[in-house]
Amino acid sequence: MIKQRFRHFTGKGTLTIFDIDETLFHTKAKVKVMKGGTLVRELDNQEFNTYKRKPGEEYDFGQFKNAEYFRKTSVPVEKMIDRAKSVVKAKGNPHSRAIICTARADFDDKEMFLQTFRDHGIDIDQMHVERAGNLGIDSSAEAKKVVFRKYLNTKNYIKARLYDDAMSNLKAFLELKNEYPDIEFESWFVKPDGTVKRIK
Repeated sequence: MIKQRFRHFTGKGTLTIFDIDETLFHTKAKVKVMKGGTLVRELDNQEFNTYKRKPGEEYDFGQFKNAEYFRKTSVPVEKMIDRAKSVVKAKGNPHSRAIICTARADFDDKEMFLQTFRDHGIDIDQMHVERAGNLGIDSSAEAKKVVFRKYLNTKNYIKARLYDDAMSNLKAFLELKNEYPDIEFESWFVKPDGTVKRIK
């Protein structure tokens, strides 16, 4: 289990945000790029984060919405699973909270999707899963920014930290520093083995 130090704030708390794909789990789902009913290519999670749709192309998120496929094929990134469990269990500050922010939209079976986290010891019922894919914004980073602002606008936090495998999402998060000068931002790049590197 990863040991962490948690600051005890007298007023406001810490917002900790976790991505799912290639952050908490190595996942297999692909997004199909379709044009005129024909498959153009398939994108894994990391490719989708930066792909720019060409005229006439549409996305098919069938695999990304399949909760059974997610549960059966997801492989936990153990170091990040341990980190998430320790953050959720920490009760030092009632103002602090942990959430998940994914580029995915709704799954076809919410309970099966959530059970995947329970299977690996994450108390997902103490977290909220924000599905940025529901916003209909092509850019994953811009969609996640909308979610980040939703929480930062509450003024409940003096620190916000993001764990994500996509540099585009981490940079988008840091771009918010000018909008929220009273909040300390930490942006953590998650490597395939679950180790992290701070991005500034």
